Amino acid sequence: MNYNESLAYLDSLGKFGIKLGMERIEALLKELDNPQDKFKSVHVTGTNGKGSVSSMIANILLAGNLKTGKFISPHLVKYNERISINNNDITDEAFALVISAVKRAADSIVAKGVCEQPTQFEVLTAAAFLHFALEKVDYAVIEVGLGGLWDSTNVITPVVSVITNVALDHCDKLGTTIERIAMQKAGIIKEKVPVVTAAAGDDAIGPIRAVSMFKQAPVYIYGRAFWGEEKESTMDGQTFTLHAGDVYSSDYTIKLAGEHQIANASVAIVAAKLVSKQDDRINELALHIGVANTFWPGRLERIGEKPDVILDGAHNPNGAEALRKALDKFYPNQKRIFVIGMMGDKDMQQVLHTIVRPMDLVYTVPADGGERAAKPQELANIIGANAAPRSDVYEAYLEAVNEAGSGGVVVICGSLYLVGTFKTRLMEEKARCN
Repeated sequence: MNYNESLAYLDSLGKFGIKLGMERIEALLKELDNPQDKFKSVHVTGTNGKGSVSSMIANILLAGNLKTGKFISPHLVKYNERISINNNDITDEAFALVISAVKRAADSIVAKGVCEQPTQFEVLTAAAFLHFALEKVDYAVIEVGLGGLWDSTNVITPVVSVITNVALDHCDKLGTTIERIAMQKAGIIKEKVPVVTAAAGDDAIGPIRAVSMFKQAPVYIYGRAFWGEEKESTMDGQTFTLHAGDVYSSDYTIKLAGEHQIANASVAIVAAKLVSKQDDRINELALHIGVANTFWPGRLERIGEKPDVILDGAHNPNGAEALRKALDKFYPNQKRIFVIGMMGDKDMQQVLHTIVRPMDLVYTVPADGGERAAKPQELANIIGANAAPRSDVYEAYLEAVNEAGSGGVVVICGSLYLVGTFKTRLMEEKARCN
């Protein structure tokens, strides 16, 4: 298959949806000679912050001169974003190569009656592992797609396991309580492999502690074993002090805004320090350079000024709360105009009522062209009289910029799919102008 044919193949697998379980991915990887066993890894799960933490850990490893792979999801504009080495997205040619190889393996196991057709995410997971093995990476940072226990990435035995946090999301698949979701996240914990987490509250920490004890896995909890203390914070980044009891204290600078990113950076640094116990190439300088060099698109990402234009993929109550805190901190008195699109299976009421104040103007738009996207009118009905439905995100953005004036702020948020849709439209408009 060429690149376009590999994309068509992946799109054809979309009809199989999300199916949690390990039998398909295990059969697929066995057919490919278990590429996941040919490199070291760090495994990252959590309700929010997975992408930021994965990126920071990968950048620390890279700063230690280690060849570092990274597997994330979803992509914003192009599938290639999901699979990268040393911060370079996989090329179209290499992508087509590994997807073709995985398709042959998938067709083989289905023909033999070993299992049913692997899902799109399982194929992508296998392709990432195959690419990292072929390229002989030293480490790969692997982000969980959904949950943990039954996620297709949970075939690896990592050097460190990371659970960023636990909050309500994907309740139809992971459970309707924090405790049940925490059990799913704790499913990535492996025998005697250390765990780092910023989960908070007994309902979240309890299951993580219990599984860690059962697996004899040391656990390091943010706010207890280590914590970050803000020193200076702006939309351009922040400086904080990382404390680890009485044994460690050091100042770090990051380019990521929002107090939640201090917790994320702290988790990433502690995870990397645990990796350094078996790899002395990860030194103190690598820790500082790695987090300082991390930029993560679609999370409090400012793409314009006068007015400030911010992109944020907040799509669940926890993410909405983080966005609202950041806006209240950095734009307490500015006029706020929102462009919001969400997926219909999310907690739309809670997210929208958390982000939007009664005085804010909101344009509601489709998050993407798929059937899961909530209708703009539905979102507008939830928000109230200050919301107006629009059919196109770019046109809504232009209206929002005009309404905000030079002193206001425009926030495009509600879904990573929306952020991706907007970035694609922005690139198209720029190409048209050129």
